[in-house]
This record gives sequence, structure tokens and C-alpha cells, in this order.
Amino acid sequence: MRVVIIGQKWLAEQLLRMCQSRGDDIAAVIVPNNADRLSQAAARDGIHVTAAQRVELQHIPAGVDVILCAHNHAFVTAEARAKARLGALGYHPSLLPRHRGRDAIRWAIHMNDQVTGGTVYWLDDGADTGPIAAQEWCWVNKNDTEKTLWRDTLAPIGLRLFDKVLTSIDNGVIPAQAQDESQATFEPAFKEAHLNVI
Repeated sequence: MRVVIIGQKWLAEQLLRMCQSRGDDIAAVIVPNNADRLSQAAARDGIHVTAAQRVELQHIPAGVDVILCAHNHAFVTAEARAKARLGALGYHPSLLPRHRGRDAIRWAIHMNDQVTGGTVYWLDDGADTGPIAAQEWCWVNKNDTEKTLWRDTLAPIGLRLFDKVLTSIDNGVIPAQAQDESQATFEPAFKEAHLNVI
């Protein structure tokens, strides 16, 4: 497949390596800044890199099959998503539709969730509202912090789920299931939240 990777840090760099090992054609990489490890890894491999906080139509090369968003906070416009044959897949570190929003891991720990997980889903114009492509759950241990839960469990889940979904697409199956809106929750950025809630 011909893909564009949008994101940053460990997960995005590992997704790049995984796509390379699968034999995918990496058409471009989009990062928040050129100091990021994904940017540096792509540049070493001769892959076109763009730094952008908002992904527009002109950032997506022609002939792309799918956009992959890993540890990405940049908004991907509808026009940019439509330029890819299949659209855009993103990873969210919660069991969507629970904990939509930017600080899903912090909220899961703050709310004493015993179970959480990760979701690869199809991006739309909403905040983590698109159809689910794959999910995997995990326990939240009592000694977990935001960093340990991400590093040790949720980031590796994201990589596995991307691999699962891409393999499914390779086999001609495009998984997509609408989120159950009756179970949806959304929390604001944790640092801005009023935490005096029951």
C-alpha cells in the first residue's frame, strides 16, 4: 500500500518501521516539528517530511491509499482525508467511545478505571468519533501512571492494532463499525479540568 504517516515520537517511528517491513510505499511523513524522532528517521531513509500543525489537501501526495495517524494531534481536514483512497486511520488510547479527547489516559487513571485499551478508528470531522476498525483492551494496574501505561501497554497495543487493520485491508476487508453513542464520554484537557467532581 502507499501510505502517509502523520504523528510523532515512539509510536509513529515504530509505525514507519512496521510499514517498511511490510513493504508499504511511504509517500510522505508529516510531523509537528522537524526535531521529532519520526522526522529524523524518515529523513535518514530519504522520505519526504513536512512539518505541519494542520494537515491540508496539499500535504497529501497523489495516489495514497491510506493515511495513518500515530500519536498525532494535528487536525486532518476532510479534503486531506478524501485524497487518500480509503481515508485516514488514527489510534486513540482508550476503548472508544469512552474517553474521547486528548487526555484519555490521564482521565482513565483519574477515574480509577480498571480496564482501558486502544482503538484504531477511521477519522472524521469529530473528536475521536469515527467508525472503529479494531480494538484491544488491557488492565489498568494500581501502580500505573500515565507514562507507564502508555509506554508499557497502550503504545504497543496501537502498533499491533495498526498491523491488524493493515493486514485486513491487504486481504480485501476494510473493518469499520459505528461507535455506540449511548456509551460515549468526552473529557476536556486534563490540565484545564475542574477536578472537584465526584
